[in-house]
Amino acid sequence: MPGLDFLIRETDAEYREKAKAHLTSHTLADFRKSPLLYWRKKQGLAPDEDRPAYLVGRAAHALILEGAEAFEAAYAVGGPINEKTGKPYGPQTKAYAEWAAAQDKAVITDEQHALILNLAASVDAHPVAVELLADGVAEGVIRAEYCGLPAQAKLDFYNPERGLVDLKTCDDLDWFEADARRFHYAHQMAFYQAMLGRVLGNLAEIPVHIIAVEKKEPYRCGLWVLDAKVLAHARRENEAAIERLKSCELSGAWPTGYEERRVFDYV
Repeated sequence: MPGLDFLIRETDAEYREKAKAHLTSHTLADFRKSPLLYWRKKQGLAPDEDRPAYLVGRAAHALILEGAEAFEAAYAVGGPINEKTGKPYGPQTKAYAEWAAAQDKAVITDEQHALILNLAASVDAHPVAVELLADGVAEGVIRAEYCGLPAQAKLDFYNPERGLVDLKTCDDLDWFEADARRFHYAHQMAFYQAMLGRVLGNLAEIPVHIIAVEKKEPYRCGLWVLDAKVLAHARRENEAAIERLKSCELSGAWPTGYEERRVFDYV
């Protein structure tokens, strides 16, 4: 798409490697939670856990945002068939493990694939979500200086006219707004918006959307537009955290965030 040359295309492995020298929304979230957690992860003392749900989420992103061809290039579906029963070996069996090890791509089971297809169908059936994703760049990477630090962001989907779109999966759409507060999605999206603003020079004109889809029946899909005031508040908190991060780097002190006594004053 013309005018989007600033978006870099690279593999997840390349992005993770460069994250060692760049601030990301996720490492900043670790710091906001606890400077000590941020430091321990940077030292390799607290590695990120890769759960099966994360694999399904990544595969769903590939299919929904990048299309079937990108999905098939990155993921192997199914597994070996037991000749005696005519059914696939289970994911916990030796035969399945050997088959998975022989693949040159990530592996998902037939059950996981069926779930991903349901997620994709739900997004495709949402009239506004499908319009937002009709044209743009998926999984584009931005690198720029942010508050004096080298930073990077990998955007789920961006279109210069429609703005920034992030895709989330959830257990229950009725509780998505509570989940969004719990997982600080506004801070994540404010980071992405700010990074786009650093490149484009006009942060105020970048709309931000979140598409959320359930991982169970009836696989409802919802769309949220993030309020400009919510994003501005989250951006201020992000930038204040970056200033604290720079102070921690200078002092070499990495507190937990719970050093002071707190008052429990509600029933």
